[in-house]
Amino acid sequence: MKYLTIILFERLGLLLVFAFVLTRIPGFKSLLYREYSKRMSFVHACMFGLFGIAATITGIVIEGDSVVNREFVWFVEDDQMAVSSSLVAIVIAGLLGGPVVGLGAGLIAGAHLFYLGGIGVLANSLVNPLTGLLAGLTAQFFSNERVISPWKALFIGVFPPVLQMQLLLIFEPHSDNIISLVNTIGLPLVLSNSIAIAIFTAMISIVLREQENEAALATKQALTIAEEALPFLKKDSSRDMASGIANLLYDRLKLAAVSVTNEKEVLAHRGLGEDHHREGDQIITALSHQAIYSKQMQIAHSRTEIQCKHINCPLEAAIIIPVMDANDATGLIKFYFRKAQHIRPVELMLAQGLGQLISNQLNTIATEKMKTHIRDAELRNLQAQINPHFLFNTLHLIAALFRKDPEKARNITVNLAHYMRFNIGLVSSSLIHLEKECQHVKAYIEIAQTRFSSQLQIFFSEPDGISEVFIPPSTIQPLVENSVQHGLKDATTGGVVNVTIQKLDTFIQVSVSDNGCGFPPDILNQAGDKLFESDKEGGAGLYNVNQRLIHLLGDTARLHIRNLPSSGSEVYFNIPYKD
Repeated sequence: MKYLTIILFERLGLLLVFAFVLTRIPGFKSLLYREYSKRMSFVHACMFGLFGIAATITGIVIEGDSVVNREFVWFVEDDQMAVSSSLVAIVIAGLLGGPVVGLGAGLIAGAHLFYLGGIGVLANSLVNPLTGLLAGLTAQFFSNERVISPWKALFIGVFPPVLQMQLLLIFEPHSDNIISLVNTIGLPLVLSNSIAIAIFTAMISIVLREQENEAALATKQALTIAEEALPFLKKDSSRDMASGIANLLYDRLKLAAVSVTNEKEVLAHRGLGEDHHREGDQIITALSHQAIYSKQMQIAHSRTEIQCKHINCPLEAAIIIPVMDANDATGLIKFYFRKAQHIRPVELMLAQGLGQLISNQLNTIATEKMKTHIRDAELRNLQAQINPHFLFNTLHLIAALFRKDPEKARNITVNLAHYMRFNIGLVSSSLIHLEKECQHVKAYIEIAQTRFSSQLQIFFSEPDGISEVFIPPSTIQPLVENSVQHGLKDATTGGVVNVTIQKLDTFIQVSVSDNGCGFPPDILNQAGDKLFESDKEGGAGLYNVNQRLIHLLGDTARLHIRNLPSSGSEVYFNIPYKD
């Protein structure tokens, strides 16, 4: 019995090598992920059936109480019995593929045993399909597990040999020879089969874990590189962007070489072959053009496919990744390798994921730039608008002053020129120095103070050292104009507007207050956040200023509006600032 057990374990070693090769077959993964279909069920049933036949051929032959020495079992005499580990293959077929695959594999392996003949031929033939069916039904209880644990498999593997012994006794009830054979082969078969099934499931678990670890590593690496590539992708120069990406990929991935191209030429190349793979070289590789045309990743497995004209080029294989902008391939990233064997599944997975991530980032950046351009165009258009009523009224004021006070008229004319020049120049920049904005406000205040000298006074206060603070242009002046036109619209005398700029801890606060009528309660909480259909309360001006502040300086710079306890209102905002 001990000798028989040792022989069975020796023969199992060959089967386990075969099993290891089996786990490397791409189609085998469909079983692990429960991706069943009629075609794949048939293929796997045949595959495991052949596995069972191989187990029988590499088994042993028992004659009486002795083992017949044969390297392979091609035939069995009438007084001999084939003892094998075919049940290992059938149990695995049932556990992974379910009842259909298990039964199919059992029928194939059982038919082969029936063909061999010998003692207990009916029991040996019947136990295989029965085992496959029962193993498949058992697997349904573990449907939540992709692979049954080795300990569970060890327990399950005990029963098929026991069933085989029972069938032998049932079909040969009066044979003393069968009882002797059962006593001889029973325990060795139970031990060898159960341990082999446990080892096989452990091998599958290890293979799965390796694949998942590689996939996780590739995903993490792709995400990290994509994040690090973001600053380069935002560059306006395509050559600067390509150079940064090529350097990053070459340093992080330890490839033989990396190239980045547009649709026509090489923009950057890092690594081996720099002496003849140069920037500006035209794209001549057929696979490169195919990648751009098909928008699919291509693989060059030989130097011929790379089509490098340099005789001593050290690069023999490449992965060519299209970079997508919207729905078009606008460039390529090429991973070069010394040998085709260096292209592993993990490199392919990484290349594909990285290509998708970079393409998505480019699309996102392009969308953000487009939104920014549209928003800036809209805001600058609003900024550049000059109130025609203000202009005409000021011109009438100047005409009247030339008759009464020519010096004052010249002063107002100069201030109007400054005011208009500032508005015309708004389209050139989204942010200006606060000091320049203050000059604009002072020009407006000088004009308004002269126009409404009998009705109101405007006081302006600013601190020193604000030349390095930036603010959206024409931000303070609309707030002052809002106080004059709306807050003090009913004031005939004693109106006051205070414009105060003060430094606080981490920001500069700009405040415009008046002692007028204040905001109506029904619009107070919405002013600045909503564009009203009627602009009777200055809603459009406040809304435009608030939107510019939020878009250009952030939400912390938004307008704050409140009515004062005594009378009037205050509008203020904070500009981020550090000494």
